[in-house]
Order: sequence, then C-alpha cells, then structure tokens
Amino acid sequence: MLNKKEFSKIRQEMHDIDLKREEVIQTSREIISLSKQVIYAAQRNDLKEAESAIKTIKDKVNKLRKVSINTDTNINSVAFQEYVEAIAFYEFVKNNKIPARASLNVSAEDYLAGLCDLTGELVRKAIYDVIHKKFGEAEKIKELVHDIYGEFLKLHLRNGELRKKSDSIKWNLKKLEEVMYDISMKGRH
Repeated sequence: MLNKKEFSKIRQEMHDIDLKREEVIQTSREIISLSKQVIYAAQRNDLKEAESAIKTIKDKVNKLRKVSINTDTNINSVAFQEYVEAIAFYEFVKNNKIPARASLNVSAEDYLAGLCDLTGELVRKAIYDVIHKKFGEAEKIKELVHDIYGEFLKLHLRNGELRKKSDSIKWNLKKLEEVMYDISMKGRH
C-alpha cells in the first residue's frame, strides 16, 4: 500500500536540505562577522588587518555562492550586503573609490543595500576626520554620500526593505551637512 522506500528517500532528501541550509546560515554568519572586522580595522586605518580579513571573507563569499538554497531567513542576502559594505568601505579608505557591482559579483539589490549601509560608516569616518582636523577628507565624504543619494533618487524603489534602507542615506547626508555647517560657522581650528 504505502511505499516506505519513497519515504526513506524523502527523509534523506529533507536531511540533505537541512544540512545545506545550516551551511548557508553558518557561512553567512561568518561573512557578517568578518565584514564587521574589515570595517572596524578600516575605521582605525589598520589596512593590513582589514586585508587579512578580506582574504578570508572572499573565500566564504565564494563558498556561499556555490550553495543555493532558501533559508527562510534571507541571511545569505544580508551576508552579501555586509560584504558589499565592508569591501566598499575598505576600498574608499585605501583607494578613495567605491567598487562597481560587477567586481563584487552580487545582485543589484544586495549591492544597493550595502551602499545604503556604507553611508553610515562614512558618517563615522567623517566625524573621526573632523575630530582629527582632516576637514578636506570629511568634505570628500559628504560629497560622496551626496552623490550616492543623488543616484538613489533616480531609482524607482518600491516600498520594501531596500526603500527603507535608502531613506538612511538621506539622514546620513543630513548629519554630514550639519557637521560641515558647524565647521564653517565655527571656523576650522
């Protein structure tokens, strides 16, 4: 009546899916953690430490790309967004540029979400620069965030997670403008 061998195959298939799902979740968590390490090191201008973490993070990202499975948590997308944020911040600190999406090999949505998050790190860097009297650097950051905001305004984002994240760019730009305004009113000492 009931094909028990069929159920045995289904159990094995479900077990294999669970193992892949756990692998995606674990690898994603590692990428998120490494991304934070890259950003923290780059904020302190410790580029050697950042580069060391980047080597590891790239291996993990390549591993994550090879396993495609729905985790119901979207954690793999979050990992790619954090990766974009970390590499973009590192490249800005080291080379004064933002990497193109193609060089990061991520989806458009993950790239854009990562750039939204990047603007928050740029605000922190600008404030650090102002404290250390690097006003030109802070002004460059403000112009970069302004450019990012301008490009996002040209997108037609639906109400969703990316739309919500893009709103943070506006607030980060406002913070930078206030900092630069305060500097101009108080004079650069």
